[in-house]
Amino acid sequence: MSDRIPMIDVGPLFGGPSTRRDSVDAEIMAASAESGFFVATGFAPTVPLDTTTRADLFRIFDLPDAQIRRLWRRKFDPSRPNLYRGWFPAQGGFLTCKEGIDMGPDVAHGPAEVDPGDPLREATPLPPDAVLPGWRATVASYYRSMEGVSRALMRAIARGLGLSETHFDDAFARGGLSTLRLIRYPVRTDAQHVAATEPGVWVDRGTERWYVMGAPHVDTGFLTLLAQDGVEGLQARHRDGDWTDVPPAEGSLAVNFGKVLERWSGGRIRATEHRVIGHGRERRSIPFFYEARADAEIAPLPIPGVAPFEPFLFGDYLWKTTTQFVEFKGMEHLRSPRRDPAARAT
Repeated sequence: MSDRIPMIDVGPLFGGPSTRRDSVDAEIMAASAESGFFVATGFAPTVPLDTTTRADLFRIFDLPDAQIRRLWRRKFDPSRPNLYRGWFPAQGGFLTCKEGIDMGPDVAHGPAEVDPGDPLREATPLPPDAVLPGWRATVASYYRSMEGVSRALMRAIARGLGLSETHFDDAFARGGLSTLRLIRYPVRTDAQHVAATEPGVWVDRGTERWYVMGAPHVDTGFLTLLAQDGVEGLQARHRDGDWTDVPPAEGSLAVNFGKVLERWSGGRIRATEHRVIGHGRERRSIPFFYEARADAEIAPLPIPGVAPFEPFLFGDYLWKTTTQFVEFKGMEHLRSPRRDPAARAT
């Protein structure tokens, strides 16, 4: 049922005003309201969605364990200073089974993006250049490219909502919290054991029995761009409750929306539940989570149909919600809200 996930040629978003760009804006708004997912195609060759770039980024998974451990977050190694950025190893016994690394804007824009007083803006631990020659440059280039794609999509959404196309720009200016994540989902060998406490680990798919590798969830923030490695397994939940395949088309990005954007838009944009399933093949993917500044205030948009809600700082919201995921669980107390949740905007 992958035909429920529209394919949209977003190329016109990177040019000036045109009737074709208007049509793409409308297609994106329709997808955001119906499925909450679409597959973006039509990128220029300068957007690095090729197999060579993916292979270069995925070289980090070939590092020796000793090198990987130096990147672990404090949750997994109490001697480490980093809380939010860095490596999360695969954890057994959970519905989610994955490993990878979370990288922040400093990988693309340097130490000016780091604020030692806020774990959301801490420095990203990275392997030395001598260990992975050229890898950091590939990471920086990819991060900047995904920022550009995200900015174009947010401007399309702004136009689709009847706002100035630059309405969201300031919230995502320097100091933004966007995360580039590299993920490896290994072939699952513990599914039978996990089923004792998580019977939902097994998924019947046609005549085959697949297993869950990424637990069903809704992204927390604004929008996510996902590059897939050609291995199927990403699914989105349709409004009727069925799970729909999101095709891993080469040269494309799967795009979905988060809970903050859903709330900001008064529900006109849907944050859709999704999951990852597997069947005896390793899967690798590259999500880019486009996130606003920690001090960006989220208040009701000036558009019809948005119910009043108490304004909040995005960083406070992000920390509270992210620390509910298994790879962050137990860290909730390590960052205090920067604004009293009961305080009203002035």
